[in-house]
Amino acid sequence: MTGPVLAGWTHGVHLDDRGREQARRVADRLAPVPLTAVVASPLERCQETAAAILAERDGAGIRTDERFGECRYGDWTGRPIAELAKEPLWRVVQAHPSAARFPGADGESLAEVQHRAVAAVRDWNRRFGPDATYLVCTHGDVIKAIVADALGLHLDLFQRIQADPCSLTVIRYTELRPFVERVNDTGGDVTGLVPKPAGRPAKRRWWRRRTGSEAQGSDAHVGGGAGGDTGR
Repeated sequence: MTGPVLAGWTHGVHLDDRGREQARRVADRLAPVPLTAVVASPLERCQETAAAILAERDGAGIRTDERFGECRYGDWTGRPIAELAKEPLWRVVQAHPSAARFPGADGESLAEVQHRAVAAVRDWNRRFGPDATYLVCTHGDVIKAIVADALGLHLDLFQRIQADPCSLTVIRYTELRPFVERVNDTGGDVTGLVPKPAGRPAKRRWWRRRTGSEAQGSDAHVGGGAGGDTGR
């Protein structure tokens, strides 16, 4: 959604002044974090956000993946949100999204959106390897669908997840399970995302899978409260 109108796959929708400022702020926040790559939806608003994040990074370019594109809202595209909220399908999207398919020849179901987006994440995970840290610039409903999958939630619960513009969501994928580290993070410290220098005492970090005598990257803390940065 962009403003009062459902933009969907409308091309030519660019970041406004507020959007550019939000992109600049998230780029500044992420500056200390080394990124293997930045992957983005092909739509201009995501491409422009990705470009802002890469502006001060040498040798890195945007990798575009259509599977991270916005949901194809079909005949709903370009219509005012206030008008759409009166449609019978709106209630289905809110309460039973796994059954929702948007009208029109190019309308997509939310289940299809989740399937393609999660498949894309898994694909890039395989390409980059277990120690990579990469960033995806995509859209609110796509983020919510990926988070729901990582949490093991049915798609019908994905509307309980919030994804604001230029917010940061962090998911650590391991062999046995994903760990959702941050959701809808719009400010604060990101030093916990920076890999430790070689030679420092081993700690469990979200971006690294450990084997042998070190803590397994797929293991969750027992008892709660210890957090993912506790030395072992």
